[in-house]
Amino acid sequence: MPQAIFKTLSVIMTNAVNLLDLDPIGLVSYCENLGEKPFRARQLQRYIHRSGISDFDAMTVLAKSLRDKLKICASIRHPAVLKDRTSADGTRKWLLDVGEGNAIETVYIPDQDRRTLCVSSQAGCAVNCYFCSTGKQGFSRNLVVGEIIGQLWMTEFALRAAHGSPFPGKRVITNVVMMGMGEPLLNFDAVLSAIRLMLDDNAYGLSRRRVIISTSGLVPMIDRLADELPVALAVSLHAPNNSLRDKLVPLNKKHPLEELMLSCSRYLRVAPRDFITFEYCMLDSINDSDECAQQLLVLTRRISCKFNLIPFNPFPESRLLCSSPERIRRFAQILIDGGVITTVRRTRGADINAACGQLVGEVHDRTRALMRRKQNIIPVLRGSPRAI
Repeated sequence: MPQAIFKTLSVIMTNAVNLLDLDPIGLVSYCENLGEKPFRARQLQRYIHRSGISDFDAMTVLAKSLRDKLKICASIRHPAVLKDRTSADGTRKWLLDVGEGNAIETVYIPDQDRRTLCVSSQAGCAVNCYFCSTGKQGFSRNLVVGEIIGQLWMTEFALRAAHGSPFPGKRVITNVVMMGMGEPLLNFDAVLSAIRLMLDDNAYGLSRRRVIISTSGLVPMIDRLADELPVALAVSLHAPNNSLRDKLVPLNKKHPLEELMLSCSRYLRVAPRDFITFEYCMLDSINDSDECAQQLLVLTRRISCKFNLIPFNPFPESRLLCSSPERIRRFAQILIDGGVITTVRRTRGADINAACGQLVGEVHDRTRALMRRKQNIIPVLRGSPRAI
């Protein structure tokens, strides 16, 4: 073995690299550091992400010399499964250990020919939207690439095994939504590296239309996403005016609706879809009036969009109620009559707390959110939108 390569291996051996942390570019660089050609990285990536193989000895297309190096200085590690629950409607939720007292949740939602995985990007969430249980747990840290893509890696091949013998080249998961725990754009670099793997033909081969990032409205990062890797975009709107959204989505105080709408217009110039999805949680007597629906039509009149109305999913201590089915139907009809495609999200996995806004995991909170909540720093929101 050449002396330069031996020295490189001596350094790497002291800390085995988790290959799930490496996107396509990173894996090429890693193999080059081992003295290997770039095509070896593509072969290795196919074994890991297309076939789900984690035993280097089983990667028989690779040269034995490379397999021997990998056994010394590399590993393939996904977050360990702590719990695995399946809902009556087929939704499946995993609780995954990411260390240091933190656990995250990942949800699989099968629906006819669409099989969606809801992926977390942070342990907890610092955005603290008023109606979301994840934010009430506080925030610990960003997930690394291997912890993000590891959710897809673990679930994809666990589901393949559940369907019988593995069938390489045929994916179980058809869509990925970054709508789990955390604000994806606050963990921008790691999320983008994970998405590059989702899109790569030597990994999961998903199209940009089938990978959705959901954001609370970080305007600078939406613009950066448009520049670097535009995928389908969903914006958590939840209010038609700044005064109400400041209370429901505190991030609005930094990036108000006027700035957010301009950013959405810019994003549409490069978006893989010709519309942006606005998510809107339906809260009884807070944001569900006819007036709110009319304000939404005015707010989004220059944006090619669709609305996804989300019935609020209660959680302990929320002190909020979901709008009635009649009120949701009336609200949706106003938007439809205004020329905007509008759907009402069908609640899935509520019996195992896997529905939208219910993911909590276990978070070693550095933001002391629980203590602040017990001190009643956050007031109760009730009454009409005008009174809030």
